[in-house]
Amino acid sequence: MSDKIAGRDGYDGRYPPIQDHGLIGNLHTIALVSIRGTINFMPFTRIDSPTIFTSLLDADKGGSFSIDCLHDNVTHKQMYLPDTAILMTRFLAADGVAELIDFMPVKKTEERCSLIRRLRIVRGQLTFRISCSPSFGYARHGCEIEKETSAGAYLFKDPTGEQNNIRLFCDLDMEVAKKGTETTITLKEQETVDLIMEVADHQQDHLDPESKMQSTISYWKEWSSKSNYQGRWKEEVNRSAMTLKLLTNYQFGSVVAAGTFGLPESPGGTRNWDYRFTWLRDAAFTMYAFLRLGYMNEAEGFMNWIRKRLEDTELQIMYGIDGTKELEEVELDHLEGYRGAKPVRIGNGAYQQTQMDIYGEFIDTIYLYNKHGGSISYQFWKKVEKQVNFLCENWKKKDHGIWEVRSQKQEFLHSRVMCWVALDRALRIAEDRSFPSETSRWKKVRDEIYRDIYENFWDEEKGAYVQYKGAKVLDASALLLPLVRYMSSSEPRWVSTFEQIKKELVTEPLVYRYKVEGEETDGLEGDEGTFSICSFWYVECLARMGNLDESILSFEKMLGYANHLGLFSEQLGLDGSQLGNFPQAFTHLSLISAAYQIDKQHHKLKD
Repeated sequence: MSDKIAGRDGYDGRYPPIQDHGLIGNLHTIALVSIRGTINFMPFTRIDSPTIFTSLLDADKGGSFSIDCLHDNVTHKQMYLPDTAILMTRFLAADGVAELIDFMPVKKTEERCSLIRRLRIVRGQLTFRISCSPSFGYARHGCEIEKETSAGAYLFKDPTGEQNNIRLFCDLDMEVAKKGTETTITLKEQETVDLIMEVADHQQDHLDPESKMQSTISYWKEWSSKSNYQGRWKEEVNRSAMTLKLLTNYQFGSVVAAGTFGLPESPGGTRNWDYRFTWLRDAAFTMYAFLRLGYMNEAEGFMNWIRKRLEDTELQIMYGIDGTKELEEVELDHLEGYRGAKPVRIGNGAYQQTQMDIYGEFIDTIYLYNKHGGSISYQFWKKVEKQVNFLCENWKKKDHGIWEVRSQKQEFLHSRVMCWVALDRALRIAEDRSFPSETSRWKKVRDEIYRDIYENFWDEEKGAYVQYKGAKVLDASALLLPLVRYMSSSEPRWVSTFEQIKKELVTEPLVYRYKVEGEETDGLEGDEGTFSICSFWYVECLARMGNLDESILSFEKMLGYANHLGLFSEQLGLDGSQLGNFPQAFTHLSLISAAYQIDKQHHKLKD
């Protein structure tokens, strides 16, 4: 894909469009590679670690690892090697063609965290400028550089000693400058240059790039082959699944909401959050997707993680990937932000919020895990029981809701529905496993919640279920009512609610989560784009309601908004630009769910 297409009109050389990036990772951290071959975002060595490359959030101070082709009229294209997380960037010019392979060897145990970049000339002769300029500690520390005595080795050191030092191996004589290393080289046909960046330790040897590339290819091909999805969107579904896998931590089994922090939900806006944490809601939905596709190991890993969280009487809505509870929100004032969008935040103050829906999502995950043959011990179940009993006492609590509003708490529809889901699924698990539980009490509370939703969240004048009790505002999270089986897709009240959502929140196929009308709506300044997860919920609802042709068309339209690699951020602007943190687990898991549902409805019609 050419620069003009990938970047759309108004390409900003300092800040490439969010959608102009590919994702690579090693199941511990990730990096974003722009279509021009620059790594401009990379936490090191964990996804929640401080960044070493952050030029996506500050082009001057952030630090980057760039490989620039110095010829005129260069066209850039990107693709993944089939069924892998190995990214290829192509440089196409009149004088020649080059291919840049970027990947991170999967880090399972004690291997060093590493990044490999292989630049090869396919045809002709091309000149490149290669620059590696890390800036440690979210670009607060800068870096110190040493050229080591061993040939082609450069040591980048964090002056504060807080972060792992980095060693760069390459067969190039690079100039050591204040901010990094740089060289200009001309390569001829079939010539190859390897650049290997690793955690620096006492060893000064480096891994073999060719063998690591082959083992990384094998890992991802084997993993991809385990998917049981055989529907019409196999490539898109499997790419989404691999994206979710890249956001899943190998050591802990937890999954982050997105790979980045600070990317704005509206151009130049203030809604710029850190999503590199494990939300119970997002992680639970991710496990739905993995279970549907047959990835039991990922579900088991998450279950092991959640077992440890159940030691607490009251769950938090989110944790660090290792279970850390305190996620203090801090503003990085020294960063100018993506295209001037400030403040840039790390940490996330929402960890202190009450969100009652999380009980439904995580107990539904346990239900699905059990349904797919997962092992649930009675010892574990007793911990789940404590959460169910807590919910029986507290389901009427006001909270901040699925969208984490920072205004006053309300009795949100989505939260109340997911409380119903929690009781309903707990009852089903207890019955299936014959666990001795307080099922009569649970059933009574479940039915009480059902009636509360049915009678008290319905607005007769509006003809719809509203965002919270007493509101006049619609919320796209109501699209989950039939998806979680609270009510049938043919229920008159649901059909009316769907039509009102379609009228007020949908610009087909894009869907706003709710109408933002100043701070009084959610306690935050500024506008936002359409929410892609809501758009895929809308598609799934269409399929469940029997509008198969319309759902297919809307789904295909949504796929058209993906970037050149099939990746989505959190939101979409009405001009088609990606907004918010990237890539976003919510969007990719809902894509999988929508594709699954359309295929299911299609097969029903055939039968």
